Amino acid sequence: MINNNRLQAHGAILLANTIFGLGVPVTKLLLDDWVSPMTYMATRSLGAAIVFWIIASLMKPERVERRDLVVIMLGGLMGFVVSQTLTAWSLDYTSPVYFSLIATLTPVAVMLMAALFIGERITGIKFLGVLLGIAGAVLMVVMGQTSGNGSNDLLGIILAILSVLTWAIYMIITRKVAQKYSPVTQMKYVFLISAIVTVPIAWPELADQRLYSAATFGWDGALEMAFIVLMATVLGYFLIPFAMRWLSATTVSIYTNLQPMVASFVAIIIGQDRLTWDKPVAALLVLLSAYIVTVVSSGDESRKTAKKTK
Repeated sequence: MINNNRLQAHGAILLANTIFGLGVPVTKLLLDDWVSPMTYMATRSLGAAIVFWIIASLMKPERVERRDLVVIMLGGLMGFVVSQTLTAWSLDYTSPVYFSLIATLTPVAVMLMAALFIGERITGIKFLGVLLGIAGAVLMVVMGQTSGNGSNDLLGIILAILSVLTWAIYMIITRKVAQKYSPVTQMKYVFLISAIVTVPIAWPELADQRLYSAATFGWDGALEMAFIVLMATVLGYFLIPFAMRWLSATTVSIYTNLQPMVASFVAIIIGQDRLTWDKPVAALLVLLSAYIVTVVSSGDESRKTAKKTK
């Protein structure tokens, strides 16, 4: 039976990925109409940093060891600045549906990064899962070149793959730290370093952004950005380290599969994309890939472990 903490952790990561799925088409709206990718990132970073530091000031201070602080900040650079900047650039070139389908490969990416960084063995069944995931990605690339709706679907898909890989690295390197400190403590440092990096880069172009110009400002753009900052950044990134205190990185990554369902449904409903035959096929391949890498291979390894202990 799942204990209460693990049940809450599952609920947290479920909610986080639902929000992230909604955030994909909302981000596309912002990038198409209101801000550049770097201004989008700087706004997210600075807004989240302010919110988390305000919350932290109302809580009992938590001392963070210097070595752990370095890990948290490096994780923040990989998991937010690099990964989410790649996400913004990807959505500038391809559709929300293609991006969210690539995001479904997160469990595969976590497995590969775990093998690379912590020496986790890749079994035959896991290798099959990787091949299916690659097949799904290749199908998206091929069809994106001929019938995609984005301005450069190939480039967008490549950037999405890089975003997923850097996110996987973030989950691997911050796993132990996430178990030691509260989500607020972790996130206040993650977004502090993120703001320090992104705001100076975006500052020169700020006056040219429609969202920040008095002549072109619109409340719909402001509400979209508020959703991204408060929900898809503050709440979403609060829930992830909370879940990782009780769940493995691979288990957390399984819930990424919810994102394409939410993002694709919303994107097609609001006319950002259209449903073509390749999208359900690619979705089937990458979801089957994630299922094999996480559920099937984990069950196989558990059975082998049980036999050895008899």
